[in-house]
Amino acid sequence: MTASPNEHTADQDEPVATRLSVRTLRLTDFRNYASARLDLDARPVVLVGENGSGKTNLLEAVSLLGPGHGLRGRPYAELARKDGQGGFAIAATVRTRHGEIDIGTGCAASRGDENTGRTVRIAGKDASAGALGEYVKQVFLIPAMDGLFTGGGTDRRRFLDRLVIAIAPGLRSSLSRYERAMRQRNRLFQMREFGASLFEGLEEQMAEAGVAIAAARLDAVERLCALIDERRGSDTQTPFPYAVLSLHGTVEADLAERSATEAEDAFRILLEDGRERDRAAARTLEGPHRSDLLVVHGPKNVPAAMCSSGEQKALLLGLVLTKAELIKTIEGIAPLVLLDEVAAHLDGIRRRGLFDEILRLNVQAWMTGTDKELFSPLGQDAQILDVNRGIITT
Repeated sequence: MTASPNEHTADQDEPVATRLSVRTLRLTDFRNYASARLDLDARPVVLVGENGSGKTNLLEAVSLLGPGHGLRGRPYAELARKDGQGGFAIAATVRTRHGEIDIGTGCAASRGDENTGRTVRIAGKDASAGALGEYVKQVFLIPAMDGLFTGGGTDRRRFLDRLVIAIAPGLRSSLSRYERAMRQRNRLFQMREFGASLFEGLEEQMAEAGVAIAAARLDAVERLCALIDERRGSDTQTPFPYAVLSLHGTVEADLAERSATEAEDAFRILLEDGRERDRAAARTLEGPHRSDLLVVHGPKNVPAAMCSSGEQKALLLGLVLTKAELIKTIEGIAPLVLLDEVAAHLDGIRRRGLFDEILRLNVQAWMTGTDKELFSPLGQDAQILDVNRGIITT
């Protein structure tokens, strides 16, 4: 089904580098869509329909235009339509700072027990999923993130790392090197290996990559804090509370007092001295894989984990919008902002504040909801589409 909203007149003369926007989106055998096509302009996109109609599936398809495993992080095989031929395809024309680019991604049907990986084509040429980060940057908020402040540190690290990768793509390589070396080190413990030479090379790799990870995270947190302080000092009014952020971890604490080279040496020695302790646990107990992003509700000076669910939601949404603004400030182009079922959980003031922020940031936000009336304040500033079990209409 094709949905073709009228082109917004203000979009005609919009500079290419102003905002990232999806102009066409085509799906084949993706989730509940046998086939679908959207033709869009650069305005925010609102997807309205009943629960289970396929709204979030469209957001997930858009998220796969960027690097990573999409906003829900599901295995690729699960994204193929159950009644399809196996596999799926997503194709899009995206307006980027490099001009309009054709992007295609998908997964072929699996053969037997073999799991096929994700394929990517950019401007007609094969590419890696990581290469998409040069063209498509995005931030997102989905209901599964509601427990970000109360759960374990893993999700908070991922929340931060998605921002870091957007502004410093080299982090992806450092994370891969660190995790690969750590897995090998942990395997040595499980195999009851004791030879020092087996550990030394891996610990050297972990020290080098680990310090690079910690430094990139610290830089991102510092930039976020500076932007939050700048917004607080401006006349801009927002109904979302500001966050006070800090990054806690052994390597991060070292970097606050030492050079990167000295921090590498200290981390390598820490790993060496901790081998017996780690052997007993059969895993590595110190390093940036254990660091945590701590968030405080600024106006109340209370840890986010101790705030009400409504306060946490507002704080988290404010952080997501700040991430989007930071990416725009650094990259010179606003990212895509994907917000799943957000508006219904906000009161009228914060809902209007969200729309005002989206328009101020000049982003193509993708929002879902069950009640079209909630989005009425956007008026002609958004393109609103009805979604009904895989059928999309204007």
